[in-house]
Amino acid sequence: LKPVFRPDGRVTAGNCCPLNDGAAALVIMSDTKAAALGLTPLARIVSTGVSGLSPEIMGLGPVEASKQALKRAGLGIGDIDLVEMNEAFAAQVIPSYRDLGVDLDKLNVNGGAIAVGHPFGMTGARITTT
Repeated sequence: LKPVFRPDGRVTAGNCCPLNDGAAALVIMSDTKAAALGLTPLARIVSTGVSGLSPEIMGLGPVEASKQALKRAGLGIGDIDLVEMNEAFAAQVIPSYRDLGVDLDKLNVNGGAIAVGHPFGMTGARITTT
């Protein structure tokens, strides 16, 4: 492949990220460790959920995982102030928010992946922190 930026360069389309890439990092630790370091947590993980569906039902796995996480936390979707949902495709996010019963006024209030992009390597961190 030909160099991308300089005629004599070594960066090619085959060995670099696309120009629409992004980066993010999360520091995750126990509340005990945060206190020992004098840090104030910005968020906490209350519960998690995991789901796998048939490939024919692509994109709806997060619905079942979200239901699991809410149940484990003893919460309902109405207890959540804001919902960040990766919207790789409109055809995926629409049935997801409907099935979960998410109020549109609470969904992706800072813009989702359709609006701000979907740099694969950091999308989860971006969604977690926005």
